[in-house]
Amino acid sequence: MANRSGSNRQKLVPGAQQAIDQMKYEIAQEFGVQLGAETVSRANGSVGGEITKRLVATAQSQLVGQFGGNTLA
Repeated sequence: MANRSGSNRQKLVPGAQQAIDQMKYEIAQEFGVQLGAETVSRANGSVGGEITKRLVATAQSQLVGQFGGNTLA
């Protein structure tokens, strides 16, 4: 079985982790969530879910720009 721990994963984009961490703290501030072990998982999870939504939206915008709005199918 593959090792799923983050410590052994190769980073695909150097510097991306710092950008994601910055995004995480900005979103937590927007949501009024104090990140940490004491925070309920629902609150921490809402921040992670919003990060995912924003990353997907960014990727979609980049794809539209790259492919001129043509479908990828």
